Amino acid sequence: MFLNLEQYTHDMLSGLITSKIRIRILMRLFLNPKQSAYLRELADEFKASPGHIKGELEQLKAANLLTSHKSGRQVLFSANTGHPVFNELHSMVKKALGMDHILESMLRRLGNLERAILLDDYAEGKDTGIIDLLLIGDIDQENLRDLTAKTERYIERKIRTLTLTNEEYTQLKANLQQRPQFVLWQQQLTIQGN
Repeated sequence: MFLNLEQYTHDMLSGLITSKIRIRILMRLFLNPKQSAYLRELADEFKASPGHIKGELEQLKAANLLTSHKSGRQVLFSANTGHPVFNELHSMVKKALGMDHILESMLRRLGNLERAILLDDYAEGKDTGIIDLLLIGDIDQENLRDLTAKTERYIERKIRTLTLTNEEYTQLKANLQQRPQFVLWQQQLTIQGN
């Protein structure tokens, strides 16, 4: 029997955490820990009552998994990156959404990939079913098409890619930075000594 790692991870999270709303909150805030969300924003997104969302947020905050701060009259919630299990939860969320599979495949087959950036909804931690991915470098377009199709079937989500050379990215950077984004991977520069 073939076991889908993303489904297994999601099922494991579901087994450990009995509230589906709580799982969605964790997935939303732990995918991109730099993002935060308001109670009403989450209620609208999850189509749940603000009271239900508030209860879940309070439980997660009491467990120290979330932090909050006031912004005007509203309270913003975000993942507590200082929590001892933050790295494990962050990793589990990425696996549940298929991000680890996307990265692993890209790094092996796309040529000279310099940077992979998640854009828009997924960068905000919203699982909308459409992943917008910016790839920077000298990308093998044929392998990208093949890889995208295979990965879409595997993770059961649509992937839209935008590929740019480093020069193109530099020219468009100001416009792109106005969109929500999360750097999934970046090539490490190595500096050689004398």
